[in-house]
Amino acid sequence: MSFMFENLEVYQKAVNFADKTIQTTESFPRRYYFLSDQLNRASLSIANNIAEGNGRFTKADRKHFFIIARGSAHECIPPLELACRRKLINKTLHNNFCEELETIAKMLSGLIKGTEKRNK
Repeated sequence: MSFMFENLEVYQKAVNFADKTIQTTESFPRRYYFLSDQLNRASLSIANNIAEGNGRFTKADRKHFFIIARGSAHECIPPLELACRRKLINKTLHNNFCEELETIAKMLSGLIKGTEKRNK
């Protein structure tokens, strides 16, 4: 049995992003644990909030969790920037991560707007 949200492209992209983040931060030195932990938590929070929002009964609750998921996508930007500045990731990887986040954020904005339209 699968849950409906698992078929959402944005959810799949969010899980793939979190997986890629985990794989990337595994090579960070221990002294940067705080950075890898923050990035991993924020990236996983995107998918978690999409899933949780889809489990809610009211449209307002769903919208609220999609907004939180979008905020988590934005929350990934500062630790990625610091990882790039500290040369833990290269500029190309940084740009790829940011492009993926931009796509996810736009898709979440679409979910939020779709939820608003269904409320009317």
